[in-house]
Amino acid sequence: MKFKPANNIQDLQYFGEFGGVNPSISDSTTYTFLSAKSMFDTFEGNTEGCYLYSRHTSPSNLYLSEALAQMEGTETANVASTGMGAITPVILQLCGAGDHIVSSRTIYGGTYAFLKNFTPRLGIETSFVDITKLDVVEAAITPKTKILYCETVSNPLLEVADVPALSKLAKKHGLTLIVDNTFSPLCISPAQLGADIVVHSLTKFINGASDTMGGVICASREFIDATKSVNDGASMLLGAAMDSQQSSSILKNLRTLHIRMKQHSYNAAYLAERFEKDGLKTVYPGLKSHPSHEVFTSMMNEEYGYGGMLTVDAGSLEKANALMELMQERNLGYLAVSLGFYKTLFSAPGTSTSSEIPEEEQKEMGLSDGIIRFSIGLDNDIERTYDMMKACMKDVGVL
Repeated sequence: MKFKPANNIQDLQYFGEFGGVNPSISDSTTYTFLSAKSMFDTFEGNTEGCYLYSRHTSPSNLYLSEALAQMEGTETANVASTGMGAITPVILQLCGAGDHIVSSRTIYGGTYAFLKNFTPRLGIETSFVDITKLDVVEAAITPKTKILYCETVSNPLLEVADVPALSKLAKKHGLTLIVDNTFSPLCISPAQLGADIVVHSLTKFINGASDTMGGVICASREFIDATKSVNDGASMLLGAAMDSQQSSSILKNLRTLHIRMKQHSYNAAYLAERFEKDGLKTVYPGLKSHPSHEVFTSMMNEEYGYGGMLTVDAGSLEKANALMELMQERNLGYLAVSLGFYKTLFSAPGTSTSSEIPEEEQKEMGLSDGIIRFSIGLDNDIERTYDMMKACMKDVGVL
């Protein structure tokens, strides 16, 4: 049967403490035990259904974790306070001094900085490669490599990882394939394509309101339990726990994700096609001109489209900045980082979300100064939006 992530979310049924249609929010940081032995057994990890302390887990966090596991089709999941609060424990749970990681060269700036600047302090080294070239990826693997890391659709260049092919490569060399699916929830289901672990920044499309932060690790029960161990679990000991109020809020928004992703994708595809016809250098996985268009198409859950992210090259940083400022002035969106909001967000990633990447490496990967990253919003009249954006482009000399 074809994987249906939205059906899996819809089929979850939670009742609140008093029969409410939303589960009750757990308003406690610590939980009581009826016997001292039960507390001991919980510390030892030998009980189920007992809550210890909210840094470990809480009822509210488990509700959201289960829903996200259903969305990705993994055995279970564990939420965190931020996307980086999910990514960093996964890496540190799997790697120690002397280990090696092969990572896509185009990834979120925070992840890049963690792998490039922070983990070497712990004796963990990373090779950054063009993830779309499987021979280059395989050539970077050494006997010390433990992790193959990528983003389904990369930030900010929108390179597409061939997850099934990378999975075969990972299995061949005994590696753990970690896929960040933040840019393409529902559109692609990496765990169904062979990814061992799927991570998200819930802050973005999944929450969709730009009002709270969150992250999630979707994986096997064995791995999630290991990260939550009170003795050596990276999630437990690094302390990036989500607050119950936040998990409750994100769970409510998750229920409309399927509707929102369809509209984000429809609007982004509409704009990308027209921008390209206007002669702008436009990158969007739904365009046939995208180098990995066929790869994305082969992996996608078709009804959700190609996602809400696209880039346009304005030619220079000066023109990019002028265009973004004018679009914000004319109420077409916000000059802001992040993505997945109901209004369009735009930024120049070379000087914002990818600024952690040195300039010479930005040039090597094709991240030019003039690139604008768009997170396309939920505009009802996308033709009107296009006309207004085109007028702005003409006014600043981009067109």
